[in-house]
Amino acid sequence: MIGCHVGRMFQVTIAGGSYQEGLTSVIQGCPPGMLLTEQEIYGDLLLRKPGSDELSSPRKEPDLPIIYSGLNAADTVEKAGNKNHTNGTPLSILIPNLDRHFIHIKQYQDTNRTPRPGHASYASFIKYGPDDDAIGAGLFSGRYTSTIVAAGYVAKKILRKCSIEVFSYIKEVAGVRCPNVTEDKAFEYTERYKKMRRDYDPFYQQIYIKGRITMDMRFLQKAKVLAEIEQEIEAIRAQSPKMDPTEIKGKYGVHHILNCPDIDAAQEMVAASNKISSTGDSCGGVVEVVVTGVPAGLGEPVFHKLDAELGRMLGIGAVKAVEVGAGLAVKDMTGSENNDQMCAKNGKVVFQSNNAGGITGGLSTGQPIVVRLAVKPTPTIDKPQKTIDKYTLENKQLAAITRRDATIVGRIWPVAENYTAIVLLDNLITHYGYQTLKEMVNR
Repeated sequence: MIGCHVGRMFQVTIAGGSYQEGLTSVIQGCPPGMLLTEQEIYGDLLLRKPGSDELSSPRKEPDLPIIYSGLNAADTVEKAGNKNHTNGTPLSILIPNLDRHFIHIKQYQDTNRTPRPGHASYASFIKYGPDDDAIGAGLFSGRYTSTIVAAGYVAKKILRKCSIEVFSYIKEVAGVRCPNVTEDKAFEYTERYKKMRRDYDPFYQQIYIKGRITMDMRFLQKAKVLAEIEQEIEAIRAQSPKMDPTEIKGKYGVHHILNCPDIDAAQEMVAASNKISSTGDSCGGVVEVVVTGVPAGLGEPVFHKLDAELGRMLGIGAVKAVEVGAGLAVKDMTGSENNDQMCAKNGKVVFQSNNAGGITGGLSTGQPIVVRLAVKPTPTIDKPQKTIDKYTLENKQLAAITRRDATIVGRIWPVAENYTAIVLLDNLITHYGYQTLKEMVNR
């Protein structure tokens, strides 16, 4: 399998599967000197994990990460203060699978002869044969996106040091669309939503805030605690504070389920999703990613255009289209409507619109980068579907019995946010190197 690697200067390689021992994200290109903890990585992982709300699959994976390599295990000299700092070597993050029980494996074994329509199960069987990792869809399961979130958090933290912010939110679900909001409002809302989720997540509170796992512990000590947590998942989840929508709205100013910067629209989205889910079906939607603080000139021509690199987010399971700026709407525009006219004010270039989404010719313009992802409905549904026996090619009928999401949109936005960070940092490192070299040559 050679498709599990991305990047040139900031490289990410992932491995693992839905019902294997876990998943792994290996990062190369992370600069030395940055303090990094498992608690902060988990702060992003908890945003996409299942079982967090009424719209997501009831699988109860905690997604607790272990940083296995790439950090200093102790101060390099006495009192240097660089323990747990990145040291420039490959950074590897493990995400063990803790909620994989035989009853769930048996459900897959009982249905794996009949590929689920909309899933990769038929195509992957043809590609890999009988040894295809079909339990829980293996690396074609949405679980692999946890590795993107883990690596992307690291990229996002580095970008923030460079005054670049990457954030994402839900634009549309089940045909209900969020009204247009300013980038500042969307960013502030998203930050408040993330804080709310950390405050209400029982694993964040019980494992990290109360110090059950700390960065002073060795790998085997952490592994021992994770083995204990595997038996305590339900008990820890039971300690989660009740999410009162009115209280959360008053305290945080956000919706209690969906990261949509319009609370009324978010509630309409939930209602529309539940209405569809009650029939056994599922729905899709749109996620929007915004990047601010990007310098002009980021990107490369032709095969590595910045928007083409962002188009790699089609690699996120369930994403079927990626558009930049006005996207598909440009087909209905005239040139004068689509062009982002500009003028100079106080020695700076100011654009009068951003239909290009901050990218022209594959290079950043200095405007906010705006990317939207179309997310398909969850293919696992509770309705009879026509399929085949992949061994005998007999026609069969399938009704899903596995755990499922009413919609995946609420779990895709953190993946899109962090995938975007990976692409941006990869290009930023190249940009800084090229600009430095250009300045040296032209002295």
